[in-house]
Amino acid sequence: MLKINMEYRKGILFVRLKGNLNANTAPKFKEYTIPIIKDYGIKYMVYNLNDLLEIDNAGEDALIAGEKEISENNGKVLLVNNRINTQAKFENVSNELVALELMRI
Repeated sequence: MLKINMEYRKGILFVRLKGNLNANTAPKFKEYTIPIIKDYGIKYMVYNLNDLLEIDNAGEDALIAGEKEISENNGKVLLVNNRINTQAKFENVSNELVALELMRI
């Protein structure tokens, strides 16, 4: 199971994930997030994976798909991840406050 909490604050879309982002949940994750990025022209996004229990290649591909959409808007994605190993190459920050500071919109 995957729970997605999204919050748009100070020009940044925060996407907080809890549970498992894997082959079973990644398609629904993309169905939910990609249209929001496209429809609202989101430029800045922070993925928070601190409550994620598991991620596999399909989950990482879903994160990368969101990053691709953000890059088409000339934006930036940061990753808050202090717990789980990923192969995805995102700039990692320790918490959301640091992400806010780095984005400086």
